[in-house]
Amino acid sequence: MRTEATKRVALVFSLLDADGNGVLEADDFELMAGRVVEAAPDADEAAKDAMSAAFRQYWTTLRREADANGDGEITFEEYTACVLSPERFDATIDAFAEALATLGDPGGDGTVARPAFVALMTAIGFERANIDALFDAFDPSDADRIQVATWIDGIKDYYAPGKAGIPGDHLVAGTAV
Repeated sequence: MRTEATKRVALVFSLLDADGNGVLEADDFELMAGRVVEAAPDADEAAKDAMSAAFRQYWTTLRREADANGDGEITFEEYTACVLSPERFDATIDAFAEALATLGDPGGDGTVARPAFVALMTAIGFERANIDALFDAFDPSDADRIQVATWIDGIKDYYAPGKAGIPGDHLVAGTAV
């Protein structure tokens, strides 16, 4: 496992811990789903429902795969062991990536405009400078839009334990240019 992957996952853990109590619980995912869906007022209900369902699936997978002691809480150690094991978490990341990128494409044209991207990533909790660095790394068009497929691939890469030097590394503190 690469150091970069561990740093990326540590950041996501801290953001998903929506209530800040140091562990992940079902309520954290409901809070996060609400924030993210609220950040996409132009998205249709099906896209919003898919995003909420993806957050629930994220929690359900963690609970099933990582909650070794069955206490309904996921520690950082439990989280890392699960999300950095592709065989245990890939399907969940695929669903999450598809839902998030689709939420950012309310027009359904296969692209995400910078303002929608920024709103969604800010709702998750990423820093603005890092969000902009990531968006720019996705090679936006002259109209300042990125491809939905590019974002989906970027999310999947973010959770890949063997990847380094990827656009998602821009989200880790101190890496934005």
